[in-house]
Amino acid sequence: MELFASLVPYGLEWLNLLVRWLHVITGIAWIGASFYFVWLDNSIRPPAPGSDLAKKGVSGELWAVHGGGFYNPQKYLVAPAELPKELHWFKWEAYSTWLSGIALLTIAYYFNAQAMMIDKSVADITSWQAVGIGIGTLVVGWTVYDLLCRSPLGKHDFWFGVVIFALIVAAAFGLTHVLSGRAAYIHVGALIGTIMVGNVLMLIIPGQRKMVEAMSAGRMPDPVHGQKAKQRSVHNNYFTLPVLFIMISNHYAMTYRHDHAWLVLAMIMAAGVFIRHFFNLRHKGRVEWRYPAIGVVLLATVAVAIAPSRPAPVTGAAVAAPQAAAAQFAQVKAVIDHRCVACHAAQPKQPGFAAAPAGIMLEHEAEIRQNAEKIYKQTVQLKAMPLANLTQMTDAERAQIAAWYQAGAQ
Repeated sequence: MELFASLVPYGLEWLNLLVRWLHVITGIAWIGASFYFVWLDNSIRPPAPGSDLAKKGVSGELWAVHGGGFYNPQKYLVAPAELPKELHWFKWEAYSTWLSGIALLTIAYYFNAQAMMIDKSVADITSWQAVGIGIGTLVVGWTVYDLLCRSPLGKHDFWFGVVIFALIVAAAFGLTHVLSGRAAYIHVGALIGTIMVGNVLMLIIPGQRKMVEAMSAGRMPDPVHGQKAKQRSVHNNYFTLPVLFIMISNHYAMTYRHDHAWLVLAMIMAAGVFIRHFFNLRHKGRVEWRYPAIGVVLLATVAVAIAPSRPAPVTGAAVAAPQAAAAQFAQVKAVIDHRCVACHAAQPKQPGFAAAPAGIMLEHEAEIRQNAEKIYKQTVQLKAMPLANLTQMTDAERAQIAAWYQAGAQ
């Protein structure tokens, strides 16, 4: 029984690895296809009036060279005169990315909600409440987005974009006030990913099926289906850079552990949108440097705003008198033993962890001294550790670590 209990977290760790790998692979395929087709739409040029291509109903074409071959993609205004025998669909990239992402969310967060989703200094909630908030965010988010798309607002691209961005930021604000910063960020990313796959599943693919069905029945397809699919495809294109940042954000506690983490996320997402807009315009032949400049300014502003400040020298009870190095280290080791070693050990005792996070073990004096800078940065400067402050490290204990490190980590 004891062996089984020890193998469960190890098995989950392997499942986490394999699903994460799959998620990255399928995500590359989906986002790569999105980038390519938006580039293609923006780069094709209309054929000469009266040419054979124009008579065939081709609205644009381009020539490209890649991998030692020449390619000549063509786009029809509505549809070709005859339905091709073989028609390639781009859908499984999206479905596989979302399914693997939800599986990863479940394995990494929902199966270990107490450690990964709850920060009692933010909100004292149960694991089931945290999971319910996460799932509810995805359902409500997609529903609101889809209804707005179908409303009169959906006909005004700029204002629709402003409203959707504001709602996503509002979701980030709300989530950072009930979940740990890391879980809040990942659920904003899951929300955006759900909207993206919902666009593919609920509108883009069904619209394409209706066009194919019309051609199979000998009717001219209704162009409205293509127009709606194009609109949702463009939305997905602008979502890509924000969601890619969120996918890697869990490595950067300086963002999600900030007191205004929702605002940090909003500014980084906005930078991604402006940079993406620059490339979309560039593919159309318009180079407007103001958009990437705005993106860079936003990123620089965030970098300056969240830069850690050196803690003030510790005074008072923590260092009432100069301490001998050995005594000072003994205090720090006691804090680490009590607050950190449950996870950072050769055999972690904290449920849900099969191995020490990032391979950092802090059971012995040599390990603590070797990782002194990381300990100081993560526990004092960023307050990213303990994860979601699961072991309730106090400010006084962080001050002891700061005093030890500032004294040379002797």
